[in-house]
Amino acid sequence: MTQAQANSASSGSSGSSGATGASGSRSTGGLGRLIGVGLLLAGVVLLALGAYLGPYTYATSTPGKLTVETCTVDYKHRSTSSSSSRKRTKTKWCYGTFTATDGSVKDLNAELRSDSLHQRGEVIDALKTGETSYQQDSGWVGSIALGCAWWFGALIPLALGLLCTTTGFAFGGASDFNRARQAVAPRLLSTVYTLLAVGAIGVVLSLLVMFFA
Repeated sequence: MTQAQANSASSGSSGSSGATGASGSRSTGGLGRLIGVGLLLAGVVLLALGAYLGPYTYATSTPGKLTVETCTVDYKHRSTSSSSSRKRTKTKWCYGTFTATDGSVKDLNAELRSDSLHQRGEVIDALKTGETSYQQDSGWVGSIALGCAWWFGALIPLALGLLCTTTGFAFGGASDFNRARQAVAPRLLSTVYTLLAVGAIGVVLSLLVMFFA
């Protein structure tokens, strides 16, 4: 009689534990799929930004020359993770007269962010991208490389979003990843790995092209 009661109690405890584990798994899966949807949306936004900031901006800008009057360095301080640590960043700006190549625009008070400090009288290839905004002209190669950097970067959240929505992976550590890896088809997991690798390598190569363009 005592043994039967013990077996019954053990069975009830095991059933309760299993139900709790199943409930926790469903909760984690729901959160993971929600995270996955957010990552997929972020990837789509990055793709759109790449198209807008890269080829579209270049195609709709007015090319011309900026004759430098002066250049300055803008220093900014920002706090890091440690409240007592502050990091200083510097941005180079050049000011002067912008003249469009076709003569349609002449702005005596143009300013743009520069990659170096130029001497007075130097001429910089520039683009008029807005009513009062300008940027250095790196050509079609640079603009496409910029777009590619965003596009390749978008592959990373897209790949992670695909994994999360498919398996419920919620970045819960090694155990969560092992569970997701067992739940996903091998071919899909290989696709995720490939997208992550292509995205990371593509971003690095695109940035190198932008630097040397």
